[in-house]
This record gives sequence, structure tokens and C-alpha cells, in this order.
Amino acid sequence: MTYALVLAFIVVGSFWLELVLRTRVLRRWKRLLATLACAITPFVLWDLYAISARHWWFDSDQVVGPGLPMGMPLEELLFFPIVATAGILTLEAVRSVLDTRTPSPSSLPQPPDPVDAP
Repeated sequence: MTYALVLAFIVVGSFWLELVLRTRVLRRWKRLLATLACAITPFVLWDLYAISARHWWFDSDQVVGPGLPMGMPLEELLFFPIVATAGILTLEAVRSVLDTRTPSPSSLPQPPDPVDAP
């Protein structure tokens, strides 16, 4: 149950950014899915290897979901897209607040006119 609560906390703690700061991450779902597929695939494969090699295991008292093939609990599989999406939402929220677009040269402060040297 603890693992599911951590995932719920991550969702509650970050997904509000989509609505409040209008990050538009979830609205661009095709781009998000492509990004998640690239990011998640190697980590799921690595996780499956580590589980099968008995490098780590999951306490059945801490997970509630059904076990997936090769002993991966559902919460572990959900961890990757939830955390990655939360990270993307956070990055886009910071960008929207700081407005990190590259300024045009005309909007940059201009240096003062040089003073004539004696």
C-alpha cells in the first residue's frame, strides 16, 4: 500500500501544474507518449533484469497491485510514467513561470554611449 500512496502523492503534487500554470503537457499527449516511450523502455528492461537476477525484490506488504510478468508489481510499472510525467510537468511549469524564451536583441538592455576620452 505504501508504494501506491507514494505514487498518489506524486500525482497530487505535480499534476495540478497542468491546470494552474497551463503547462499543456497533457494536452500534447502524442508528444508526451513518444517521450515516455523513449524514457521508460530502458528502465523497464533494466528493472525486469534486476528482478530476474534477484538484485532486488518487492515486499508484498508494500504493494497492492497484481504482479506482472517476471515479478514486477503494477506499482513499479506505473512508477516510470508517473515520475517522468511529473518531471516534465515541473520543468514546463518552471519555464512558464520564468518565461525562459530567448529574448530578442532589441529587448536587451543597451550599453550606455561611450564617453569621449580626453
